[in-house]
Amino acid sequence: MLFLGLQFANPGSVGSLRGKVAQAVGLLCGGRYVNPDSLSRYGRTPLSWAAENGNEGIVKLLLERKDVNPDSSSECGRTPLCWAAEKGHEGIAKLLLQRRDVDPDSSSECGRTPLFLAAENGHEGIVKLLLGRRNVNPNAPGTKYGKTPPSLAAENRYKGVVKLLLGRGGVNPNIPETQSGRTPLSLAAENGYKGIVKILLRREDVNPNTPEPKYGKKPLSFAAENGHKGIVKLLLGRQDVNPGPTEIIYGKTPLSLAAEKGDKGIVKLLLGRKGVNPDAPGTKYGKTPLSLAAENGHKGIVKLLLGREDVNPDSSGRYGRTLLSCVTARGHEGIAKLLLRRTMSAPIARVNPVKHCSCSRTNLAVETVPGVVGKSGERGSQNFHVNGSQDFAVLLLTP
Repeated sequence: MLFLGLQFANPGSVGSLRGKVAQAVGLLCGGRYVNPDSLSRYGRTPLSWAAENGNEGIVKLLLERKDVNPDSSSECGRTPLCWAAEKGHEGIAKLLLQRRDVDPDSSSECGRTPLFLAAENGHEGIVKLLLGRRNVNPNAPGTKYGKTPPSLAAENRYKGVVKLLLGRGGVNPNIPETQSGRTPLSLAAENGYKGIVKILLRREDVNPNTPEPKYGKKPLSFAAENGHKGIVKLLLGRQDVNPGPTEIIYGKTPLSLAAEKGDKGIVKLLLGRKGVNPDAPGTKYGKTPLSLAAENGHKGIVKLLLGREDVNPDSSGRYGRTLLSCVTARGHEGIAKLLLRRTMSAPIARVNPVKHCSCSRTNLAVETVPGVVGKSGERGSQNFHVNGSQDFAVLLLTP
């Protein structure tokens, strides 16, 4: 009877019903043969159920009893404080924390502490209460995935909780999750949580270059790949940010990732940063930012990159196929035209319009005919035969 009333009398119930339940609990607790600390099927006490359901009045009644253990744990290891912290019942958490016999840092299933549960669910008031206790570890990770309160708050976009945690001495904002190896900054950068990234970067001890172990991506790569321009700008504002290669498998740089996705704004930001190599090839396939942008039809980015003297328009990838060959095969006429104009003005050693390779069916044959300005300044023309047809290449050379 006592357990039924506590399980179903939640804060959303009608006020008179809640009052009656509290009165009934009071009568039952006063009974000679009633154990107010008895266990239910799952090892839960009446106090545990009341704490979970937010019945503050009943919690007060039970805490007045000397025969009620305020820190009893269920089969899954959760104490009444854990339930209150997870559900956001601040008043009940405050009542429990006033007791000396309540452990504010108890560990439940998968190593989840009251602070862990409160941070995971964005309950700022309870997080603040718990951080006020010296015996609460703000860096305690869960045992299943190794997530910490700061990483949980960052991942779930709880800006206020992140701010509270970073304001507590002893908080380490660089602890990576044990399973994914991701830091709070990495998670926030990937998901586009600009406000949280800003808070984290204010800390001088935050490492903006920590890579995740699987692919080696850093926060800047995650932000660039997912189109978060504001976060890219914030990260580039840190002088200790390394904009170079990060990926372990493909060796793509943040610039390569942005160029591949077609994000012109982020490409501009990265090209304006000293130390960014605009022609860095990937380690697996040898593709440069230019080749990635060109193959995917991002004409605006191709134009930006070709405006740089340190970008090679005639680069070839791992299989020896030229960029011009690739874009013509894919039908990107505008990009092919940009590449041809750039190679026409380049020294002869850098021009390679004819390329045969086993992976390509595209063959470019070149012969000179009147009409186009050549490398030495004389008038001339180029007649390009692409897949046996010269019409497409002649169109590309038309001013």
